[in-house]
Amino acid sequence: MEITIHARGVSLAADFAEIAKERIERLNRFNVPIERIVIEIIHETNPHHGKNSSHFVKITSRGAGPLLRAEASAFNDLAAFDEAAETIEFQLRKKHERKKEINRDTLRKRKAI
Repeated sequence: MEITIHARGVSLAADFAEIAKERIERLNRFNVPIERIVIEIIHETNPHHGKNSSHFVKITSRGAGPLLRAEASAFNDLAAFDEAAETIEFQLRKKHERKKEINRDTLRKRKAI
């Protein structure tokens, strides 16, 4: 899985890339094929938007696999990323559970076959 981080109008912490890649790599446990994930971090400098929503994060999957998209805003980039990553994880969990094959045959149907 290829992970790309775009920072627009913000300087990221030194460990942000490592934390983001570790968190995204953990999503492989759902066995849903994802080719590429793009993380965009945007910093809003307008003071009228308030401090609680000054950092905005978008996570999007591209290429092969399902289309996953999540957006979040928070007081710093890591908090916004965590919220968006939770949304992506929830979407992947739903895809994984739908993919499971549940056999709903009764014993009578199995004996008839």
